[in-house]
Amino acid sequence: MSVSDYNSAVKLGKKQYHACMNKGRYPYLPVLESIMEGKEIEAEVSLGLDQIPLRLVVGTCTAGRTNAFADNFMPILEWGTEFSAKWASLSDSQVNEGIRDPIKVYEYMNKFYVLEGNKRVSVLKYFKAVTVNAQVIRKVPKKSDDPDIKIYYEFMEFYKSTKMNDIYFSQPGSFTTLMELVGITPGEPMDEDEKMDFVSSFLTFRNAYENHGGDRFDFPVGDAYLRFIHIHGYDTVRHMSTASMNTNVMNTWAEFELLSENSGVDLKMDPAAIPEQKRSILSYLLPIPENDGKKLRVGFIYEATPQTSEWCYAHELGRQYIDNTFGDRIETISITNVTPEKDDSGAIEHMINEKADLIFVTSPAMIMASLKQAIAHPEVKILTCSLNTSHKYIRTYYARMYEAKFLSGMLAGVLSGCNKIGYVASYPVYGMVANINAFAMGVKFVNPAAKVYLKWSSVKNDDIEGYFKKENISYVSDQDMITPKNSSRKFGLYNNENGETKHIAMPVWHWGVFYEKLIQSILSGSWKKEENQDNAKALNYWWGMSAGVVDIITSGSVPLETKRLVEMFHKGILDGTFNPFEGEIFDQNGKCRNKEDKKMLPEEIITMDWLMDNVVGTIPAYDQLEEQAKAIVETQGIIDVTE
Repeated sequence: MSVSDYNSAVKLGKKQYHACMNKGRYPYLPVLESIMEGKEIEAEVSLGLDQIPLRLVVGTCTAGRTNAFADNFMPILEWGTEFSAKWASLSDSQVNEGIRDPIKVYEYMNKFYVLEGNKRVSVLKYFKAVTVNAQVIRKVPKKSDDPDIKIYYEFMEFYKSTKMNDIYFSQPGSFTTLMELVGITPGEPMDEDEKMDFVSSFLTFRNAYENHGGDRFDFPVGDAYLRFIHIHGYDTVRHMSTASMNTNVMNTWAEFELLSENSGVDLKMDPAAIPEQKRSILSYLLPIPENDGKKLRVGFIYEATPQTSEWCYAHELGRQYIDNTFGDRIETISITNVTPEKDDSGAIEHMINEKADLIFVTSPAMIMASLKQAIAHPEVKILTCSLNTSHKYIRTYYARMYEAKFLSGMLAGVLSGCNKIGYVASYPVYGMVANINAFAMGVKFVNPAAKVYLKWSSVKNDDIEGYFKKENISYVSDQDMITPKNSSRKFGLYNNENGETKHIAMPVWHWGVFYEKLIQSILSGSWKKEENQDNAKALNYWWGMSAGVVDIITSGSVPLETKRLVEMFHKGILDGTFNPFEGEIFDQNGKCRNKEDKKMLPEEIITMDWLMDNVVGTIPAYDQLEEQAKAIVETQGIIDVTE
């Protein structure tokens, strides 16, 4: 029996050996001594006796015996050697009583390398054992900015509380996020009952995920598990039965596909062409006779109220616009004061129960609630106002405000009497830095000597007005919108001189036009066409001036010649002959961010995390932000929330 097992193991080993050779990979076991060359070690820590996952035992400490095994730990030496006899004897032991003696291993970056017990590992892997007893010594790498090292240090904190090796991630911050979602306190051992629930939920998920083909993806299963918890909530996930887990994993599959390196966001830069309609727009969505009187129900969800929030007020004007535009063909409903991650999922579900056909969620902080409800209710179309968010079951939408900011910057550069211009930004999120840099570019076009002084309204305890006053800055670009109750507040581009505020220009979000064209585009059939495309990309509608969803309004005090200059560039943006982010562009450190005769790609504009060379100021760190801003930055931010 033992001879037969050894020969079977050799076949597996040789098959793996040849597969590695054909792919140009090293065919033997990885050697820790070679891996550690040039690596700095902070310390060696004894973890004592532990039950470790065999799948994480990947190599040997020294090169002495490595050539006896293929890289899957299966033997490749022919029968008749002393090695083969010892392997066969261990095989008999495993069959008769089980291998009990612990092996000795070094752990490095959550992988294990055998110091003593290579043949025991080989036999156990052959018999498909899951774990092995091991005396473990951890090699701790020196801290650095290397993302892999950052992830490992997070893992060590996670391990202190859970003693789990099975979960790992590809991105820094993931362990911290998982611990927060699960309720694991750093530095404290996890309650045994809670740990049992946690381990059970992960293993149930992993089985369902791998049975469905998850092992073909190029990222750790932990990435998929974290996305799954984000969508469904940990409390729901840990109570899922095996059958429920299988169903939910299948229903969420497109989200896992989006985690792949080859996926991304498909940006729709302009509305789809709407074909000539020979039937009413309503009939494209509702498979019912036109004369039965049923209206299309369109829902809007607001984080605050239109009376207290400029953002909500702008979207509310959009809702009223489509009410007037579509008349009795649609009916709109709205819910205000919805708190992200608290009652947002319930608000969306309530709207679904109210028979909404189409729901616009106007806050990017509600992206996970939108996703959860979209998976549960595929019959309802849900769109979330967000940028650079990769989710398959919902669509996202936003506007290219940087185009209007460029024109606003030109106005400031021409009209300002000095070379200092202020800019107040809100949150360091996707798209915001593009607005800042576009404004700075507009200033530079007409006044190369001018500097843009950047401040953030979301930074704690920052006296912005006092700063601008101290720097003798009177021309300032501020918030884009106001509410009716705060009509006296400063907005847009204004000149604050001698205690008097004079408004110069205001960038405008035409959400009404956006919603009108988006509804027409969806109902004309483009939604289904985009859905049926053979790709795993998420869809984001990112429209600008050419779609009529962004504009700039100038006051009567702007000189005619200046208006003509701005109008010339406005026309160029409209017809696509001019792009603010074209040609040579340098950042604050003198690094060339865009070459001559090159237009920046939309993805490069969205994900900007650097400032132009004529900007004075910085992008704030996470701990500098107000609490409300932190919640937004955690879902849409361009900064590292783990530092």
